[in-house]
Amino acid sequence: MTPSSNTELPSTLPLTITHASCADDYDPNSMPVAKARQFINTFLTPVTGVARVALRSALGRVLAADIISPVNVPAHRNSAMDGWAMRFDDFQIGPTTLTEIGTSFAGQPFGHSIGKNECVRIFTGGVVPDGADTIVMQERTQANGKSITFFEGQKLGQNLREAGEDLQAGAIALAKGRLVRSAELGLIASLGIGEVSVYRPLRVAFFSTGDELVQIGNPLAEGQIYDSNRYTLHGMLTRIGCEVIDMGVVRDDPAILENAFIDASKIADAVITSGGVSVGEADYVKGLLQKLGEVVFWKIAMKPGRPLAYGKIGNAHFFGLPGNPVSVMVTFYQFVRDALLILQGVSPLPAQPLLKAVCTSPIKKMPGRTEFQRGVLYLEDGVFKVRVTGEQGSGILKSMSDANCFITLHDHVGNVEAGATVDVQILEGVI
Repeated sequence: MTPSSNTELPSTLPLTITHASCADDYDPNSMPVAKARQFINTFLTPVTGVARVALRSALGRVLAADIISPVNVPAHRNSAMDGWAMRFDDFQIGPTTLTEIGTSFAGQPFGHSIGKNECVRIFTGGVVPDGADTIVMQERTQANGKSITFFEGQKLGQNLREAGEDLQAGAIALAKGRLVRSAELGLIASLGIGEVSVYRPLRVAFFSTGDELVQIGNPLAEGQIYDSNRYTLHGMLTRIGCEVIDMGVVRDDPAILENAFIDASKIADAVITSGGVSVGEADYVKGLLQKLGEVVFWKIAMKPGRPLAYGKIGNAHFFGLPGNPVSVMVTFYQFVRDALLILQGVSPLPAQPLLKAVCTSPIKKMPGRTEFQRGVLYLEDGVFKVRVTGEQGSGILKSMSDANCFITLHDHVGNVEAGATVDVQILEGVI
């Protein structure tokens, strides 16, 4: 596997591991979160398939070509306010009274020029008549029939939007790689463009591993659990515009697992599994992937979600996530989400800013790893505060359901006292 760009990481990673277990409390040789992200990103090349689609169908897709504005935006000088269009030179010392000679509505221009001591009633979006260079909002005037008195304190050019002020004809309105959201749909429509070129959706195949997993709707035998991971993965993948291929539950049998990996790699751009990347005797994933492709296994210096695999099987990128439900979501959010967006051609990546909030309760933490506590962010007396959702075990999926953020405790951070300021990552709208 050859990096797509230069990187300071060595070609043979000394942090590659042969054993990883969620039961280990702390390993100082674990790879830092930021380093793992950096490593993954060096191997990502976006898809190249392009389709021409109707504008409404472009929502959630990625632009494969620049959108060039065919017109000026706005197309003409227009008013930003309801009021009167006038010549600034007509202002006198003290209140100034001019004669109204017509009206300019949005879509219905006045159609004539204005001269000395004249003004035109104008509404928001109305074309500014020739000769006018200033708009006075109606609240700063007094009308007496067609005699309009303007108060002092006006400025040349106020409330007037010039043609091409937002976007000039021939300029790039949206660059290749832009993720099309609702605002982008509206902007493209405002240019009169009805079709756009977008990258094809990324095809992602995923399956869970484990003999203990049962499909919903079936009764549980002793020691069995329902498979929730495929449902959370389906939701997270759908939210970022992927074409999802659910391959179900694959049993802990080397031959069956090998066929599943081969089949998935033939039909998908990326393959995601949950479970099987730890050190249990029945965890065959590591050995099979070393046989079928180029895969790096790590312990990540994080909690939850320490065991993680990344590599390629054939032409497909592979992400092996832990089996615990919370760990699946945390590792997807911290590593997989951005990687899949890059593979879709998104550039630049949507920002995931860290916000500051006051933590309302103490949190125990060991320095040396990054922890992602599930939290509830809220505003109280003008101050953002955050509290943990309760028990933080990696199998407690309700902690993710209750959360609207991660409380991100960086590797250098130790115990957190109540009242301390912490970083939070917003989850709403992301996963």
